[in-house]
Amino acid sequence: MRILVAIKRVIDYQTPIRVKPDGSGVQTANVKMSINPFDEIALEEGLRIKEKKLADEVVVVSIGPSSCQEGLRTALAMGADRAIHILVDTEFGSLDVAKLLKYLVQKENIDLVILGKQAIDTDNNQTGQMLAALLDWPQGTFASQLHFHDNALSVTREIDGGLETIGMTLPAVITTDLRLNEPRYLSLPQIVKAKQKPLSVLLVSETQVTISPHIITLSVSPPKKRERGILVKDVAELVYCLKNQAQVLS
Repeated sequence: MRILVAIKRVIDYQTPIRVKPDGSGVQTANVKMSINPFDEIALEEGLRIKEKKLADEVVVVSIGPSSCQEGLRTALAMGADRAIHILVDTEFGSLDVAKLLKYLVQKENIDLVILGKQAIDTDNNQTGQMLAALLDWPQGTFASQLHFHDNALSVTREIDGGLETIGMTLPAVITTDLRLNEPRYLSLPQIVKAKQKPLSVLLVSETQVTISPHIITLSVSPPKKRERGILVKDVAELVYCLKNQAQVLS
């Protein structure tokens, strides 16, 4: 079995987000970037599957500008066998990503695609579902547990009412939730070794996929600052404040 894991380079989740003065987007210059946390979980799961001797190779891919290669090297240090960078310097959307991944799945003879359920910058939660539709493959979204049975796979997924377990045959597309695993830490030898692993660059023109984003960002603005709270002496004053605030809002 060959596994494909897609990762996205995003602003680190611990870094405060700042909007550009002209409102055209968020500041990314001189800002700490990292692999999208859900994608890290997807990669960790792929590596664990391989360590159980259930897969022969874990291929990691990232789509975007040349700076994406930093995240790919991190993924190689975690244990991925090789990396593919699809170089895109223009704006693109979830459907474009799904089309590019479909091309790669067919080119590389992939049996299992593992993605993070969403990226923390756009929160779209679309690529996995779109890819499964384009490939006409079964999908297991929001996965919190995976179990393999010969050529079949059972996925426990988190839903609003609790947990749901579904069965499917390979090939398939999986999107990961937070509780699936805890990504491993990197050691210095792993980082050094990763520099020797293959990282190939693929141009969009080679994929025969036309990038055509369907959404254009008009402006970005920060959320309004929360108003300062007030201190009350007792329950009676609290009830009085709540009643008055309700009257004002109505």
